[in-house]
Amino acid sequence: MALFLGAIPFLGLAGVYAAASSARLSANPADKLLPSFEQMGTTFWRMATVPEVRTGDLTLWVDTFDSLQRLGLGLGVSVLLALTFGIAIGFVPHVRSALAPFLAAISLIPPITVLPILFITFGLGETAKVALIAVGTAPVMIRSVAQAVLDIPREQIVKVQTLGASVWQMVTRVVLPQVWPRLITALRLGLIPAFIFLISAEAIASTTGLGYRIFLVRRYLAMDVILPYVAWITLLAFLIDRALLLFSRRIFRWAFLEGEAL
Repeated sequence: MALFLGAIPFLGLAGVYAAASSARLSANPADKLLPSFEQMGTTFWRMATVPEVRTGDLTLWVDTFDSLQRLGLGLGVSVLLALTFGIAIGFVPHVRSALAPFLAAISLIPPITVLPILFITFGLGETAKVALIAVGTAPVMIRSVAQAVLDIPREQIVKVQTLGASVWQMVTRVVLPQVWPRLITALRLGLIPAFIFLISAEAIASTTGLGYRIFLVRRYLAMDVILPYVAWITLLAFLIDRALLLFSRRIFRWAFLEGEAL
């Protein structure tokens, strides 16, 4: 019943689109605004299975691989920054006093406005695209990790200090185990903004990628390419989110039992 109810909005949207597409194509068979599902399926299959004449590459898979590689590198940098600065801000009061206001100010800067600066500084290569993803997602993830550290009961810290634990032992044995679930939750929440920054960077300066392909064909009104690519990006984001959720539930089962992760 849950699956059926969840499918109703998707089926309704598909039905409305099919009706609108049929009406437009009946009036004008050459209409490009609302291609039929058959046209989109044919185009998507061709881009996935037919090598490009000039390069011999399978366009869909090359674009997907390059975009996911940039996304993974950018989010990987964000995770490292979140662990380093988030734990330091949450665990060390002097670091928190020094960096928390600065981080709060930095997180208010719209990342897209930094894109020209990144292109000027790093050039039009991969570094600028990865940097944009990191700039857009790292501040929120750092604040989430810092708050997770602050939420650790003070009694636990006092107990391990009483037992003679060093700072490194407190971080690795008390702080990190309780931070990981919150970090994965922050990573899931940052996934869609990361995709937005990725598509924006690829649209401006790139020769491959999902965002590049969408903005390349828009001049030809190729909706039979744009709509399947949008659906493909949505599917990729959904699968990555579900994979992170299942991983977190399996590895950090206690966090879900205690209601600390959603």
